[in-house]
Amino acid sequence: MTGEWGNAAIRLRDIKKTYLMGKVPVEALRGLDLDIADGEMVAIMGPSGSGKTTLLNVIGLLDAPSVGSYKLTGDEVAKLSDRRRSQLRNKRFGFVFQVYNLLPRLTVVENVMIPLIYGGVPKRQRRPRAQAALEAVGLADRVKHRPGELSGGEQQRVAIARALVNEPTCILADEPTGNLDSKTGAAIIELIQRLHAERKVTVVMVTHDAGIAARAERTVQLQDGMVVNGEAAQ
Repeated sequence: MTGEWGNAAIRLRDIKKTYLMGKVPVEALRGLDLDIADGEMVAIMGPSGSGKTTLLNVIGLLDAPSVGSYKLTGDEVAKLSDRRRSQLRNKRFGFVFQVYNLLPRLTVVENVMIPLIYGGVPKRQRRPRAQAALEAVGLADRVKHRPGELSGGEQQRVAIARALVNEPTCILADEPTGNLDSKTGAAIIELIQRLHAERKVTVVMVTHDAGIAARAERTVQLQDGMVVNGEAAQ
């Protein structure tokens, strides 16, 4: 898409998000502006309480801004129906969290199949697609294992496979290495970089680690719910 929209897949303008803690309003985002280009890899950094996770939740349609404009590939999100937002969330976004959120009683391949079930993918297609996603993250030999039989790094790889299985255009990762040792964390970031390069997906990653942020094409700094620096990574 060209013109005013340019190549920004995600465009946020004057985004504010206020929560009520009891009766006390708390401003998590305070007039935030941000563009993210299609296929870009962006790291989001900032101190605790700066609004990083809230921003990720807004981008991923897990939460709605209190005020402001969010355009996703040109469509104003606030004008979309709940059903349409749910469809977009399932199809466009893959989520990777610090906590792996794997169901312990299911096998690895069954965990990866879950988004396909919610997405209405025919049953005969689910297992082959889940197995292909696991192969992409190097876990083709673990499909019948359960999460408790895997290391932390392997569980995060399963979570990444689950995020990829619906072939999203954007991966949202919230501290994806937060529960991992440095060596395993570096391997996970290398995996995300490789998948970004091979599949041309947009990656938006929250991290507190400057070394990990340096792997992205651009680092966006948040402070007090606003963008204070969004320069390209050197």
